[in-house]
Amino acid sequence: MVASGLERFVADGFPDCRGRRVGLLCHGASVDRRLRYAFDLMVAGGVDLRFILAPEHGLFGEIPYMERVEDFRLEPIGVPVVSLYRDTSDQLKPPEGLMDEVDVIVCDIQDVGSRYYTYVATMAMTMDACSGRDITFIVLDRPNPVGLEHCEGNVCGPDVRSFVSHLPLRSRHGLTVGEIARYHADTAGLDLNLKVVACDGLTRQMDWAATGLPFVPPSPNIPDVQTALVYTGMCLLEGTNLSEGRGTASPFLFAGAPWIRDPWGFCHAIDAAGLPGVVFRPVRFTPKFDKHAGTSCGGIHMVVTDPRAFNSLLTGLTVVSTAARMFPDDFRLRADAYEFVTDIPALDLLLGDRESSTALLSGADPRDVLCMMNEQARPFEDRFRLCRLYGDKPGGA
Repeated sequence: MVASGLERFVADGFPDCRGRRVGLLCHGASVDRRLRYAFDLMVAGGVDLRFILAPEHGLFGEIPYMERVEDFRLEPIGVPVVSLYRDTSDQLKPPEGLMDEVDVIVCDIQDVGSRYYTYVATMAMTMDACSGRDITFIVLDRPNPVGLEHCEGNVCGPDVRSFVSHLPLRSRHGLTVGEIARYHADTAGLDLNLKVVACDGLTRQMDWAATGLPFVPPSPNIPDVQTALVYTGMCLLEGTNLSEGRGTASPFLFAGAPWIRDPWGFCHAIDAAGLPGVVFRPVRFTPKFDKHAGTSCGGIHMVVTDPRAFNSLLTGLTVVSTAARMFPDDFRLRADAYEFVTDIPALDLLLGDRESSTALLSGADPRDVLCMMNEQARPFEDRFRLCRLYGDKPGGA
């Protein structure tokens, strides 16, 4: 059984918050095991909560990706909610002057283990806004739903830096939010009083079920742990004209397009790659919104059969590569703006470099592309290891 950082923070009586002005960065998954919200617990505990910062998808995780989040006043507690996701890249950080209103920022967000899941970028930008000020930044840590044992992919380069490639992390990073906060403070050289309230009882081998914590969807299209597990690879489809299953009951588990008229052939080609820990079935599906809304798509439905053997990034690379090879007249890279960037292809932003997509779409074996990406990350391993809070047994890194 694991106690989250929030639960330890409440049990300890909200340390560093008494008699101080406090802001809270959180979302709808910022709850304890009884599903009580962090902001309700803090207000009930007498914390002087001045404002709540809401990331992409909004405070309750109900707003679709890349849609503006509005400010509002949260009733019945009467606390203003300030959006950190508006219309431009300059509006992804706290507004000018807001940090003058607080002495402490508490951050409680649920990540899903992928570099491009934007909540860790929002945390990093908020840390930057607190750097050099007399502000205590407290991270209430949470388990990583896809675990801490396995990592996949490269470390994104500065030439493709964006909201989905903001931090130099691996594609599947194998870290908690608290560990990422320590890593960012170190690599960015922040002048910051950072404190991490670590989870009690967490080890690097634990899967989500072993933590005993409820899984609350942190965003509209991550409804469960299996979706979080496939997200690192299947999110790559956002950089193409393939549907990643948004607008269906199984986002990121479905993949396809109207021009895949023979889903059996497509499924067979992906099966032939011998991907570990996953099986596929040919399907037709009709998204209700997003790409190909209202149009029947041929494609695949994937089910992870062995989470420890499953390689999410290799699976996503294989799906993209297979579609590009089988349907050269129809497959396209995403052409419209992606997370406020217009001059770099979305697939490059997600992959974290400009070489991987070129190799993949030129016919390179996805395993070779993944090998190249993994090799690029090796020089960073020692730095990742230094930021770890959890080891193989409870109580140490």
